[in-house]
Amino acid sequence: MTSTTSPLVFLEAIHQEIQQTEYGQQPAELYDPIGYIMNLGGKRMRPLLTLMAAYLFGDDWKKAIKPAVAVEVFHNFTLMHDDIMDQAPLRRGQPTVHEKWNHNIAILSGDVMLVNAYKLLLDVEIPHLKKVLSHFNRTAAEVCEGQQLDMNFETRWDVSEEEYIEMIKLKTSVLLGFALELGAIIAGADDEASALLCEGGINIGLGFQLKDDLLDVYGDPVKFGKQVGGDIIANKKTFLLIKALQLAEGDLKTELTGWLRATDFDKQEKVRAVTAIYDQLGIRQLTEERINNYFTQGFTNFGQVSAEPDRKALLIDFTEQLIGRES
Repeated sequence: MTSTTSPLVFLEAIHQEIQQTEYGQQPAELYDPIGYIMNLGGKRMRPLLTLMAAYLFGDDWKKAIKPAVAVEVFHNFTLMHDDIMDQAPLRRGQPTVHEKWNHNIAILSGDVMLVNAYKLLLDVEIPHLKKVLSHFNRTAAEVCEGQQLDMNFETRWDVSEEEYIEMIKLKTSVLLGFALELGAIIAGADDEASALLCEGGINIGLGFQLKDDLLDVYGDPVKFGKQVGGDIIANKKTFLLIKALQLAEGDLKTELTGWLRATDFDKQEKVRAVTAIYDQLGIRQLTEERINNYFTQGFTNFGQVSAEPDRKALLIDFTEQLIGRES
């Protein structure tokens, strides 16, 4: 593989574009938080996928750089607002925007980030611009729908497996699908190829989120990078908990619901007890099966795209490295 087609080349192009993107200057309180959150790092997975999708259909992938950064700006806008809703003190190990400044600034600064995402998307060539904006609008609304469903689930105990999958699809997966679809549209791919990449991204995204659920319980805390068992402590409606509530019977159901209703408990004891219930019900294996099914379907989607094998291999190899993560 030549150096011109390395993921590192794509990543460097994204990094340079982010560094030179001007969001605005005055008042500083409005614009400084944007530069702050955009420079906190992250895998830049979504813009990378946009550039790789564009490269599938030709060498002129650089025309997708600004739109790819638009996806990253939008993603970070959602993180900025999510942090406010979650009252999160840290993002990637650093103070969140609402902690470093205040809630009102974080709300307003996030709003301007969304405007800047549209500004970057205007770099798309005219023949493709209407389709890109239409699909972006759909995706942006779906992400908000997913966030609202997630909040709705906090006060419900009857969340079904199907409802949960739909929520994570909207909240996290559709943006991965759009990132790939965006690159394909910009490169002039046909509707079938664009749709296959979008569907593949959604399936990979579903697998990612379920793996995140799994790692929260069974991950190595050093590799995972955050407290293992946090979802159990918070009674978060994850795929694992929903399956356990669905499958548990008799004494096991009584024990599980007892832990869920408890208000005064030892955190580590609760994590150990609920994990033991998951073990008895085979929840880990069921979750791993579902994860593998989504990943397999995603790679099947990618494999069906009509493009040069070497170019597809770059996308598939990169995605395989991503799904092998433990953090």
